[in-house]
Amino acid sequence: MVINMKNIFKNLRPVIVSFLIFTLLCGIIYPGIITGIAQLVFPNQANGSIINITLADGTTKAYGSELIAQEFTQSKYLIGRPLGTSNLSPVSAEENELVQQRIDWFHNIDPNNTSDIPSDLVTASASGVDPNISPEAADYQVARIARERNISKESVRTIIKKYTIKSFLGFFGEPAVNVLKVNLSLDNLI
Repeated sequence: MVINMKNIFKNLRPVIVSFLIFTLLCGIIYPGIITGIAQLVFPNQANGSIINITLADGTTKAYGSELIAQEFTQSKYLIGRPLGTSNLSPVSAEENELVQQRIDWFHNIDPNNTSDIPSDLVTASASGVDPNISPEAADYQVARIARERNISKESVRTIIKKYTIKSFLGFFGEPAVNVLKVNLSLDNLI
């Protein structure tokens, strides 16, 4: 059998041309247009919704994104959902053990609180980086934060209320509290 290189190139030419055209369209032109529109219409979100704070010395410091969870474990802070995801069944022994460990951790950090722990504080979100918790999960932590910071419960509730996101149009989604914004406000940074 004789291999004819001319026929091979003739057959490959449309494949190579299509590959180059689709690479240009889908890999450069389309992403460039979408990025440009996002930068014009939603510049903060397109750049990661970073919370930048100007400090007393005039420098600016990035504290994190409004859209990605930060881990807070000190008792003076509002604590968010556990970071990370798993493929464990919600009724598996491993998942139940993880939930129990998280419940024990909350009881250790605040032994005075005998209320039921809201489920979003002991179960990870689907993304594993949910920046928000339910208003109930925030309210569960008010007394501990007030005690640790030596401020009134009402002061803590006011800050939490300020950074509570309402349901879209009043009925889409659930209200949520942005953990990072609450903690930055508790530290008097925003």
